[in-house]
Formats: sequence, structure tokens, C-alpha cells
Amino acid sequence: MAPTSKASPPRLGKALKRAFFGRSVHEVASDLIGATMLVNGVGGLIVEVEAYHHTEPAAHSYNGPTPRNQIMFGPPGFAYVYRSYGIHWCVNFVCEEEGSASAVLIRALEPTHGLAAMRRRRHLQEVHALCSGPGKLTEALGITIAHNALPLDRPPIALHARTEEVGVVAGIRIGITKAVELPWRYGVKGSKFLSKPFPKEA
Repeated sequence: MAPTSKASPPRLGKALKRAFFGRSVHEVASDLIGATMLVNGVGGLIVEVEAYHHTEPAAHSYNGPTPRNQIMFGPPGFAYVYRSYGIHWCVNFVCEEEGSASAVLIRALEPTHGLAAMRRRRHLQEVHALCSGPGKLTEALGITIAHNALPLDRPPIALHARTEEVGVVAGIRIGITKAVELPWRYGVKGSKFLSKPFPKEA
């Protein structure tokens, strides 16, 4: 038998439908940890996210709807993509009932599918650095403004529930200047693929 040169990607859990996102943004954020996110078959395990709700000033929806954030005010289960600091794209999943304007920012992935494509897009080989930040993962997965307002349960996007229990930790969000005290960042305990370690793990 010929030896295999590459490990097979982990098996995928059940497909997540838009109804999955019609719950508390915090429940969704926690349940997304360990789930798999794919765009045209490229992606990996979600290891870090942040929750945003229109009642707190760090959310883009805090001051009401605008042309940029309009998708946040619609029904759950759609992608909200925006340009951060005029440099890179960030992808969010709209949650809760229509009008709630809540979303989960996807901050980091553990790459499992399509590593060759990720390395080509990111111009690097180090697997731990491919998706260790919101702008890095969108570049690795080829996400742009063209993905804004797309449903999360139809091609090119696919989401699959985690297949095993993971240790979920929470801490304050990163890179914001408002509502900095809220512990609304969630991640896989001890993951080497986070954008930044959680304080107790530092």
C-alpha cells in the first residue's frame, strides 16, 4: 500500500441552516466555536469569534441602519462583510430576530480544507498564520464585499456543526475603543490558531 502524503480533512458535522442563527448572539457565538466554515470548499474550524449587539456602542448597528450595515437589520443567517480600516475585509454572521441588528465576527480559523489555496492567497506557508485574524482569514478564504448579504447555508458558503465538544473560553474583545469591558470574545481553550491568546492563557 502506498503511503499517504497528506492527512485527510476532519469529517464534517451536520450542515447549519439559517434557523441556527435566529437565537441570542451569545448562544450562536459559543456554538460556532469548533464548527467548520467553508467558502468554495476552503476553510477550517472556527476557533475565535466576537459577539456584537446593537445595544452597545462597539456594534456597527448602534446608531441605526446605514447603507453599509443594512444587512445587520435583516433576518438572521446572512453574511455581513465590511472593510476594516480601509485595509482588509471582515466577515460577520447576522444573528437574532430581524431588526435586532446583532452579529458574530469571525476572528480566527484552524485551517483544515484547501490549504494550498490559502497559502497561495496569503503568500505564506506557516499554517498557524494563515487564518489567525479576521483580515487574514477573509484573504485566505477569498472573501470580499461580493460575499456581503449572501445566505450562510447556500454555496459558496457552507457551515457545519462541530463534531465533538470543545472547551470554550470567553474574554474581552480586541481592537475596539468602546464597550471594552464586555467579555464577548469566545474561543477554543488553548488553541494555537487564535489571533491573540485569552488572558488566562497568555
